[in-house]
Amino acid sequence: MNKLGSWLRIVPIAAILMSLSIGLSGAWLGDSDNYRESRMPVGNAVTDASAILQYALPIDNMPVRRMQQAIEILSQDLRGGQRWPAVSGDIKTVKNTLTIKRNELLADIPEDRQSKATAIIDALKANVATVEAAIENRDRDTIWAQRREMLDTIGNLEALMVREFPFEIPAEYATFPQLKGRATVELETEKGSIELIVDGFNAPITGGNFIDLVQRGFYAGTEVNRAEEYYVVQAGDPPGAEDGFIDPATGQERTIPLEIKVTSEPDPVYGATLEDVGLYRESPALPFSAYGTVAMAHRDDDPNSASSQFFFFLFEPELTPPGLNLLDGRYSVFGYVKGGGEAVLSKLEKGDKIVSAQVLNGLEYFVPGSDA
Repeated sequence: MNKLGSWLRIVPIAAILMSLSIGLSGAWLGDSDNYRESRMPVGNAVTDASAILQYALPIDNMPVRRMQQAIEILSQDLRGGQRWPAVSGDIKTVKNTLTIKRNELLADIPEDRQSKATAIIDALKANVATVEAAIENRDRDTIWAQRREMLDTIGNLEALMVREFPFEIPAEYATFPQLKGRATVELETEKGSIELIVDGFNAPITGGNFIDLVQRGFYAGTEVNRAEEYYVVQAGDPPGAEDGFIDPATGQERTIPLEIKVTSEPDPVYGATLEDVGLYRESPALPFSAYGTVAMAHRDDDPNSASSQFFFFLFEPELTPPGLNLLDGRYSVFGYVKGGGEAVLSKLEKGDKIVSAQVLNGLEYFVPGSDA
């Protein structure tokens, strides 16, 4: 029996193209007009993994978000031909925020992190000065490089604003391993190294399960068991007849609930798809809109059957535009591949091995399960 058949259903690429060409027919999404409408993208979807993770942080500081948005818009203005006045306006927004709104930026920073925040603000001011000079010289290359650096620096400032884990884990899931923050994991494969950010702020049970398996050495030696060009690369299927992780404490396969955090709700939705609970119009905090989105696979007929198998989403906007894919709200996203890992993902084929997996940082946020 083919073990793959019971796990993540891969919709053929031809079917995706057909569904998009006819406006997402009911053959894939059912008969709900509301559901079809809810999958249409609203505005410009964020497709940069770093930006998605920044927006997913549990903070509420408008000035820092304003700066982030101004730098993101910068890319559109640079691509839009001779839009130098717009580029200048973007940078002016950042400059004014760093000066006029400085106290508001620092207001959400705990006292013991104030010096770090001040240094970051000073660094951003230096970036602004460099970009202003580049605008005068019409130096696009320098502006592009500074844009990426500024987004990363703003992300560091936003991270300092996170004070505590934002919600309580439901009692029925308290025995599972948990990740109450973010961690970086390195997967060494036969085709190269991949680093990914695991986001426990929005997927603490899913992220905790993954970190626990990494710590156990579970993934070392496992193979890529599915590779669909332009769609997914799936791994984590253990050798033998089992589909997932057998917990030595119980002798049973450990499965975790579907876990999806939406931006409008304070807590994740557990145990049901967004469609099932009537939140089909809501946006997941961790969407399938970036190349290298990482999520848990589960059996077709049971969204609460995820165990060890996970997949990388090979986002291609022409095939699965943001807001039009069939995965948001149905699978638990728990992280994104860091820049540079995309090249390795594109090379992975069925049968390639994960040589090793290790947690590089963030292990202090990991809470082992009660039976660990």
